[in-house]
Amino acid sequence: MMKDLLFHQQQQQVVLEENMTNLTSASGEANVSSGQYLAPPVPQPQLPPAKKKRNLPGNPDPDAEVIALSPKTLLATNRFLCEICNKGFQRDQNLQLHRRGHNLPWKLKQRTNKEVRKKVYVCPEPGCVHHDPSRALGDLTGIKKHFCRKHGEKKWKCEKCSKRYAVQSDWKAHSKTCGTKEYRCDCGTLFSR
Repeated sequence: MMKDLLFHQQQQQVVLEENMTNLTSASGEANVSSGQYLAPPVPQPQLPPAKKKRNLPGNPDPDAEVIALSPKTLLATNRFLCEICNKGFQRDQNLQLHRRGHNLPWKLKQRTNKEVRKKVYVCPEPGCVHHDPSRALGDLTGIKKHFCRKHGEKKWKCEKCSKRYAVQSDWKAHSKTCGTKEYRCDCGTLFSR
C-alpha cells in the first residue's frame, strides 16, 4: 500500500514537471523545484494621445482680444438700454428683439463660420493680479465673480454663522451645508464651518 502511494506521488511529480516544461516553452518561465509558474510580462496598453488642455484661469490664450471694462459696466445688470422706453437688457440680442416692438430698425448678429477671436477680460482694479493682460480671465462671468469676490461689497449674509458673501451663488452653496457638518479639534472642541 505504501509502495502504491509513493508510486502515485512520483507519477504526479513527473506530470507536474512535464506541464511546467510545456508552459515554459510557451513563453513563460517555471521554477520546477518549487512548482511555481512565473507568467510572462503583460504588455502595457498604449495610452491615447493627450488632449489639448484648455488654458487655466489667469493664463489666457496669447492671441485673444483683451477687454477692459469699468467696474460700473462690469457690474451693470442691464447694460443695453432702449432709447424709447429706457428698459434695460443684459444682452444686445435681447434689446434688438425688444426694438421690434417699437417698430424700430433692428438687427440680430449672425453667426459666421469664420474663426471668432477669443476674448479675455482684465480686472478693473489696478492692484489686482488679474489686471495684467497676461493674467486675464477667459469669460465675462468669471471676471464678474472675481471682481465681486475680491473687490466687491459682501451683500449676502448667512443667517446661521453670519459669514458674508459677495456672490449670491457662493452664499446659496454655503447656506445648504452650513451647520450640517461638525468637526472635532485635537483639543476636543466641536465646531462647524
